[in-house]
Parts: sequence; structure tokens; C-alpha cells
Amino acid sequence: MKTFNTDDTAVILIDHQVGTNTWASTTPLALLQRNVVILAKFAKGTGMPVVLTSSQETNIDVQGPLMPELQQVLPEAFAARIRRQGVVNAWDDAAFAEACRKTGRKNFVMAGVTTDVCMVAPAISAHEEGFEVKVVCDACGSSNQIAEEMSWRRMESAGIGLTSTNAMVAELVKNWASPAGAVAFPLLLA
Repeated sequence: MKTFNTDDTAVILIDHQVGTNTWASTTPLALLQRNVVILAKFAKGTGMPVVLTSSQETNIDVQGPLMPELQQVLPEAFAARIRRQGVVNAWDDAAFAEACRKTGRKNFVMAGVTTDVCMVAPAISAHEEGFEVKVVCDACGSSNQIAEEMSWRRMESAGIGLTSTNAMVAELVKNWASPAGAVAFPLLLA
């Protein structure tokens, strides 16, 4: 599998909404949110493009808005987020797929909630279109362990790389003594 670099990779975060995140019982909520924020802050600190999307934000009782931390860390990406109106496979939303393409990057670091519903399909769709995709599994989660494991199997069999937040950041950093390392260390140690 290809190694990703900060200059050829975009970060794609799917449906990390205040309600939706609570459905991800396979990853503790605090850990999931921490890892999403690490990915967002690392991307911002290294100049990597970020695409955010949400599904039915106005459904306050169930899905709700994106995590407020994303608005604080990435105000421009938050303002430009793709607000899907119910399309399950985010890649089937023309505005979302186009926003990902417009990053100009061929590698995507992706995370989404829930893994089984929100993450599998867009990861596979992006890969089928020719993008290299790595999914950060501890910034995702499903409602039960069987759903999570089946999601991992589906993605791996389709050619998607699976990783963790720390491993993905380390892969992108390459050298802890680099400027990217200076961005990463405080995030990973917090």
C-alpha cells in the first residue's frame, strides 16, 4: 500500500455529528471525538485540505449538527461543509464528490460515523474512482462490534487501507524533527 504524505493527501470527515457520534458504541465517544479533532488540527497545522460533510443536520433529535470542535478548528471547511439531505453514500452526493476531487489530492484519509453506514460506501466509491483511501478506524465507529468488523472486512477486500489516528499521523509526519512533527507531538500527547 502506498505511503501518504502531507502534500498529496486530503482529510475527509463524514457525518461526525453530535447525535450520530453517539451511535458509535464500538469506539468510546470521548476517544472518537479526540481522534477526529486530532485529524482536523493536524490537517490545519500542515496545510492539508479538509472536506467536511453532514447528513440532515436539521434532524436535531437524531443526527444534529457537526461537532462544534470542527467549527472551532476548521472554520472555513466548516462553512463550506457539504450538507447532504439524506443521501447515504456521501460519494453519491455530487457536491461532496466534487469537493473531494477539487482538493487536487489523490490520497484521502477518511473517517466517518457510522462506519457501517456512513464510511464504507464513500471509501469504496472514492477508491473505485481511482483515489487511494485509508480509513482511520478509531475516528469511526458502529453500533455493534459485528457491524464494525464486517465494515473493516468489506473495505479491506475492496483495497482500502485501515489504520489508527496515531499511525496515520506518524505516517504523514515521517520525521518527528520536521515541521509536521512539531504539529503532531502536542496533539498526540494531549
